[in-house]
Parts: sequence; structure tokens; C-alpha cells
Amino acid sequence: MAHFCKKLQADCRRGWMLALTAMLIVFAPAAFAQSAPTVTGTVTDQSGQPVIGATIIEQGTTNGATTGVDGSYSLKLRGGGGNSANLIFQSLGFVSQTVAVNGRTKIDVKLAEDAVALDAVVAIGYGTVKQKDLTTAVSVVKTDDLARRPITSASGALQGKAAGVQVIQPNGSPGQGMVVRVRGASSISSSNDPLYVVDGVPVGEGNYAIAYLSPNEIESMQVLKDASSAAIYGSRAANGVVLITTKQGSRKRGPEISFSTFVGISKVTKSYDVLNARQYRDLMEENGAVSGLPADLTDRTDWFDETYSTGVNQNYQFSVSNGDENSSYYLGGGYTNEKGIINTTSSDRYNVKASFDKKIFKWVSANASTTFSHYTTKGTIISGQGANRAGVVVSAITTPTYAPIWDPENPQQFYNNFYGANLTSPRENMARTDYNQDVTDRLLLSGGLTFYLAKDLTFKSTVSMDRRWVHSSSFLDPIRTSYGRTQHGTASDTRSDDMRMIYDNILTWNKSFDRHGLEVMAGTSATTSVWEQLSGSRSYFSSTNNNAIPNLNGGNNGGVRGQSYGKSEWSIMSYLARVSYNYDSKYLVTANFRADGSSKLAPGHRWGYFPSFSAAWRISGEKFLRDVSWINDLKLRAGWGQTGNQAGLAEYGWMQQYSTNYYDWTLTENAQAVPTVGGRSNIKNEDLTWETSSQTNVGLDFALLNNRLSLSLDYYYKYTKDMLMSVPLPSPYPNITRNDGEMSNQGFEITLSSVNIARKDFNWSTDLNVSLNRNKVEKLNLKQVYYYATTSDATNDNVVRMTPGHPLSMFWGYVSKGVDPETGDLVYEDRNGDGEITPLDKTWIGNANPKFTFGMTNNFSWKGLNLNILITGSYGNDIFNASRIETEGMASANNQTTTVLRRWRIPGQQTDVFRSDNPAWNVKNSSYWVEDGSYLKVKNITLSYDITSPKLKRINITRIQPYISLQNFITWTGYSGYDPEVSQSESATQMGIDWGTYPNVRTVVVGLNLTF
Repeated sequence: MAHFCKKLQADCRRGWMLALTAMLIVFAPAAFAQSAPTVTGTVTDQSGQPVIGATIIEQGTTNGATTGVDGSYSLKLRGGGGNSANLIFQSLGFVSQTVAVNGRTKIDVKLAEDAVALDAVVAIGYGTVKQKDLTTAVSVVKTDDLARRPITSASGALQGKAAGVQVIQPNGSPGQGMVVRVRGASSISSSNDPLYVVDGVPVGEGNYAIAYLSPNEIESMQVLKDASSAAIYGSRAANGVVLITTKQGSRKRGPEISFSTFVGISKVTKSYDVLNARQYRDLMEENGAVSGLPADLTDRTDWFDETYSTGVNQNYQFSVSNGDENSSYYLGGGYTNEKGIINTTSSDRYNVKASFDKKIFKWVSANASTTFSHYTTKGTIISGQGANRAGVVVSAITTPTYAPIWDPENPQQFYNNFYGANLTSPRENMARTDYNQDVTDRLLLSGGLTFYLAKDLTFKSTVSMDRRWVHSSSFLDPIRTSYGRTQHGTASDTRSDDMRMIYDNILTWNKSFDRHGLEVMAGTSATTSVWEQLSGSRSYFSSTNNNAIPNLNGGNNGGVRGQSYGKSEWSIMSYLARVSYNYDSKYLVTANFRADGSSKLAPGHRWGYFPSFSAAWRISGEKFLRDVSWINDLKLRAGWGQTGNQAGLAEYGWMQQYSTNYYDWTLTENAQAVPTVGGRSNIKNEDLTWETSSQTNVGLDFALLNNRLSLSLDYYYKYTKDMLMSVPLPSPYPNITRNDGEMSNQGFEITLSSVNIARKDFNWSTDLNVSLNRNKVEKLNLKQVYYYATTSDATNDNVVRMTPGHPLSMFWGYVSKGVDPETGDLVYEDRNGDGEITPLDKTWIGNANPKFTFGMTNNFSWKGLNLNILITGSYGNDIFNASRIETEGMASANNQTTTVLRRWRIPGQQTDVFRSDNPAWNVKNSSYWVEDGSYLKVKNITLSYDITSPKLKRINITRIQPYISLQNFITWTGYSGYDPEVSQSESATQMGIDWGTYPNVRTVVVGLNLTF
């Protein structure tokens, strides 16, 4: 396999040596232009309304201007003077006009709507197509409001914007990205995240893939949802593909300088009332968890206030761009900082981007792009653990209020005299990780040459490098925390280098004749990856030097093996092709094919083949509908295809691996010892192959009432075979990775866009999407039942069960029938009727999968005032609130919320809270802890104002746009936790569990956009 990787790397590099050398010298500086008179005027549409943002370019130069909110412009001519100059007027959705100046200083232009331009060109993977000619299920995500939405994660731009794309923010930790699912989860051990492709470069799956990318740099986003659209990406496309195009210099926009900034203030969304010192003492006496509490205990500390503070996030972005007929460039950079509501947590990101395009000759052009990002996450808290295991969020509630922060007798240590109870305060738990940080440097380099071999024939060759350096460090000091003292302090340091090279060569023939259109694309794509990691750890740090050396050098004990090294390599070779036929934009057919060969699989099983077919019939183009004026477009689509998933494949998973025996060299008898080969660490499986998903999609697209109303309906059925799973075997054998299961997803999607009001001074438009998905595990082979998710130390029991015939993330436990008024204990349903409550009485008690999700965006504009409202929602999903076991279960010495004041105390009492002194019975995993997670959330409200005036134009300011934004300000839900949009785990097998999860926040943002 190493030979396979190295040969592929060498072949690709040799082919690129000359091409990269040539690209370094093709970009020439632009010439300075001459000065000339100034032309002013207005640009309107056919009804006389101003066209905002239209571009006016002096032909043959990079000189240009844009119209303001009143449609006016002012352009000082440079190149040909006032007599010979021509002006090009352009705007999306309108036919461009070229107008001769002929000495005039005032030129008013009326643009005509362009029916073709209204159907924008969208990316489809190794090519583009007009949106109206799509034959597959592709969601075009509107990004025109990104500059006014204070999001710091690129994945946040997807939330509520696309049908079939579920996007949730699992927690509010600084730098946290979104969990994105395209048409449900289709894997157990592999990733369920879509593949992200940025400017044609596959950058990976999951949040890490696009953590480097500033949302301000995004020009457009498309989501390839069905297999017939995503199959062109083969073995990496089973979970959909998100295509992101970043901003470039543009001849259409002309010269532009932009600056944007915002500052936000964040607070936790809610608080909880907890027992005071007296109430806590009464509870402890009642349940016997702590004895001997003094009668004179008083309230000393509000642990909620000590845990949560005001978060602050800042963002600054700057860009310069320009372009003409022969070249363009874009330079941009920025800084983002986010201080969390838990003040030991923070993240920041520096980002820089430069891209250039140059037409060298008529037959060749070149492009190059460089993106660098440096981002840091600090102090990530421990969650998904009990309060006594450093769970910060839970301990903010469960720490008794009588306790001070610091130990009066040892002022450098956190207080831990809880009268024999095993408790730690949230401040101590925060200190467990406050030195920890993850630093990532990401560098993406891309360059390409496009050869125009003939009028209809082009060849594009591109090479890209994606390199990621990650430095993770931790330090637990030996002074402040009880755990740190028992460990005598610990430190770790891990550094990794991941370099991926992508080599693409694409040949495209695009021919139109009469009413026929034919596109044939064929090419190759190769990816190589080399990953290395070096790590070390130390313990036994000095407790007398005030943590002067909080890293490896400060520790005395490195253990027998204090350092370790790892390295892995893999590569993929791909061949791809697409044929598209279009007759009069009425009958459209597309076929894709991709073959992938991966070094991660054994010889004989390395190649996977992923075909797809799709077709569309524009019914509105038929004679019988041509006279129906209120139908502008009616198209029926159907497609089928296969995609793969390789994310669950380890680099050497198919090979037999062995452990290494090391010896304690501090012992005299091992002074000369060397490592030896140990036992088997896995069970090899040379039959491993791809996960393969087959998907069928049928869709219908409408455009009605002069394109003021558009509607898309899609039904899909996706079936995944050969699911990669780690299957446990009887002891002493290790787990075996094998293709072991099958799963299905089927659903329905609705996308609706409407222009509700379109007047000269007032406009209102709405975008609505609704998604329904039904997931089911169809088949498991070696083992029929799997359990996941231990939810509390009090129960030590799994709450998620997976078995054929049911969806993923189904909760399993006892059915609670309420509190018995006579005993005060919960009554559990005796499902088998044997008169006893045993594990045989467990059943399904909840489903984390929603019945449907939706998103709605309303845009209002009145003169220069703009109001944008984004609403998201989920209906029918359950949440297992494991935090309540800690804060209401009365199973330990934890303090509790005031809910337990309603607890049962005397026979005959009617209440919904059980008694305090029988936790072994009452805190079982049951429906008592399951809550309805449905919600309707006003995710974002943004009010902005466009300021344009002749005075600003005189100082070259095109627009000033101040705005205010409210994030997560209104949520309607019955869920009792911090936020129903929550999940402790991002795994598809255990979604919907809330166990001390970092709360999402409510944020007020003030921002400013400037355009020159």
C-alpha cells in the first residue's frame, strides 16, 4: 500500500512541475488609467423602480461603480475620455447594456429583465448548470444576508435555509460548529457529515473541515442532496455534498473595498432556582446522604453567578477586489474572537485569503488561491459527566450554597470540605481544563491552468494542497484542585501534521446546435494523504513555584514511555465522467459515473463504482401549457444513483496489526531490553469494502405568477448496504471491523419562495422549507442488539438501544406511570405481567428523531431599511434530560433545584416528584426523564439600514450599513433544560441527550458594513 501511495504522489507531482512554474509568472500588474469627466445617472427597471447594486463598468478598464438604494451612480471616467468611452450596465436578473458616452455627463438607463439570468448558474461538482436546467435535488442556499448575520461558523449559514438539511447547534461552546445531516443519518461507525468542497477542493467532513473559513468570504452555497447529483464525488458523497464558492474578484462588480465588523454580548438563556442551605440540610437529613451538617449553615455563594458571566464576541473582516476582462484578484482577511459565557472558555481565528485569475492568451488562463487560518480554542469544559467528575454545567446547580469558593485554611485551593460528600464546585471543575488549548494552522494552496483547446472544448488541470498543523496541550496544576493534587499535576502535548494533495484533470466538451445542448465531461482526480503525530506527557509538578512551567518541562515523571509517535498514509485514485443532454430546455438527461480506488482497502476490493442517472421534463414547455400565463415553469425530475462512505475506514484496518511490548527500563534486569512484538490488536478483514447508498429521488418544480411564487417538492428513498461497524466478539478477542448492516432513510421535502409585496419603496419576500425524514435500521448480521449512552453515575445504565426495525437514537427504559401516593415511589409499567419490575419490562420510551423540521426566512425592505427574520423549528423529537437525574434525582449529596420541594413526604400525598430516600428505584432510566424536545425558535432578527448619498460617493464610499441583530432571543418549547436545540453527543446513535451540555446563548449584536 505504501508503494501505491508513493507512486501516485510521484506521478502527480512530475506532471505539475512545469505548470506550477509557469503560474508564478503569469500575473502582471494593472496599468494606471487616465483621468476624464464624471458621468452620473440612475438605473431603473422597466416599471421605473431603482435597481440597487447594479454595476457600471467603463469598458476595457477595471474602473466601475455601483448604484445605491435610489438607483443612482457616479463614475469618473479614466480610459477613453468622454467621447470614445463605453459603459457596461449589469445586474443579476437583467439584460446587460453597453452604452456609448459620446461626451455626455448624465446617462439614465432602464434595464430589461432577463428570464435566463433569473435562473442563476449553480455549481454541481466539476461543472455548473443553469438552475432552471437542474435534473437533480440541489438546494441553492441564499447567502445575500450573511453580511448582516453575526455567525462565525460557515456551517451556520445552512441553518434553516435548505429543505432536507437538518442543522442543529449542539452546544454553545465558543468555536462550536453545527451538526449537519443531509437527508438523515445513514451510517453507524462512519461519519454522517456531508463532504465539504470549497472552490472545487474537497476539504473533508465535519466541523473541522470548514472551521478555517470565515462566513464573510462565502459567495454561494449549494447542497447536493440526492445520489444522482452527489455521485460525481463517489466514495465520499453518501451523506451529501456541500459546495461552497468563495468570493473572487469580478469584472461585473468592478473595484471594491469592503470592511465589516460586529460586537456581540451573550448571556445564558435561563437560570435555575436551587435549594438554600437550610433546605439542603433538610434534604440531606431526609435521604441520609450526608450526616452531621451544622444547623447554622448559611448561604455564601451563588454558584450560577460564579459559573456564568457575560460572553463577548467580536468580528473584523476586510477585503479588496477588482477585475476586468483579462484578470481579477481578491485579497481578504479578518479576525474573530469569542469569549464564552463560562469565562475560562474562548476561541479566536485569524484568516487570510488571496486569489488571482489571469487570462494569459486566448487559449489559456491561470488561477491561484492561498488561504491561511490560525484558530485557537481554550478551556473547553468537561461535560457529559457527573458533577463529581468535573461536569461544570451540572455542578453549577449541585454544589451546596453554604460552600465558599476557596478553602480558608489553604487559600490557593478550592474549597472541598463538604462534610464527607464527594462534591466539587463548578469553579474547581473549570480549573481542571482552564490551561487546555487546541491551536490549528490551516493552509490551502490551489492553482490551475485552463486550456481552451477549441471553441467548445476546454481542459482544466488543478493541483491543491490542504495542510493542517494541530497543537493540543493540557496542564492540570498540582495546587488548586483535589484531582490535580492526587495526580501531582499533569501535562500533555500533542502535535500533528496532516498534508493532503489533490490533483484534478478535467476535460469538458460543451456543444449547442439548433435546440440541442450536449455536455461531455471526463477526468481524473487523485488524493494523497500523509499524517504524522508526536505526543508526550509528564506528571509530578512542583507545588511551590506557582505553576511557573505549565508544560512538559515542569514535570519530573515521564513514565516508562513519556512520548509516542504515529504516522499513516492513504490515497485515492478516481476516474469520473458526466454526460448531459438538453433538448430545448424541455427534455434533460444527465448521467454520471465515478470509479474510486482506495489504499484503505485490501487488493481485490479497492475499487468502488458509483453511477447515477437523472432526467427532467419541463412540462411548461409543452404546447398544452404554453398559453397558461400564470404558470411560468413546471418541471418534473427523477433520478437514481449510488454513493459511498469511506470515513469509517481506518488506514490499515484490513491488515493484521500487532501491539508492541515495552519494558520498564528503570529496572536493572531491563537495562538493555528492547521492544518486542506483542499479541494481535485487531482481527484483520481483507473483505472490507465501501458503505454504499442507493438513492431514488422524484421532484416537481413550480414557478407561478410571473415567478413571484416558486415551489419544489421532493420525495426520496435512500438505502445503505455494507455498513461499516465495529462488532464485539467474545473475550478475549478484540472487536472486528466489518460490513455488517443495512439502513434506510426516506422522506419528503417542501421548498417555497414567494415575493409577497414588490413596490417601489417596500418589498417583502418569504422562503420556507419543511423536511420529513424517517430513518430505520433494516438489518444487522453478527449482533442484533447494541446499547449506547450511559447517562448518569446513579444509574450506570445505557439509555439508547439499536436493533433492526427501529430508528437510530431510540431511548430504552421503563415506562413511568407517576408517583404512587402511598409509597412515594415511581410506578413502572409491568409490561410482561409477572408482578415484578425487571429489565424484561424495558421498552421504547422516546425517539430523538423529529417528525419534521422547518425553517422560514422573511425579508422586508422599505427604502434603505431592511428587516430579516429567521425562524427554525423541530417537531416530534424527544430529549432524554440526564441532567435532571443529577439535579432532581436526590440520589446523592448533590444540591437540587427547587423542584424537589414538591417531593413526596407523607402517605396519601398527590405529587409528581418521588420521595428522596429510595434513589436506586426512582432514578432508573425511564420515561420520567424524557421530555418533548419540539420547539419554535426565532433564531435571528436583524435590522439594518443602507446609507448612501452623493456626499459619501465624493469620498468613494458606496454604502454604509449599520445593523443590530438578536440571536436566539425567542424560543417556544416545553423542554425544561437550557435549550431544546441540544445534544451532548454528535454521534448519530446517541443524539438528543442532555447531560450537562454547554448551554446555547442569547446574543445581542451591533455591526457595521462599509463598501468603497
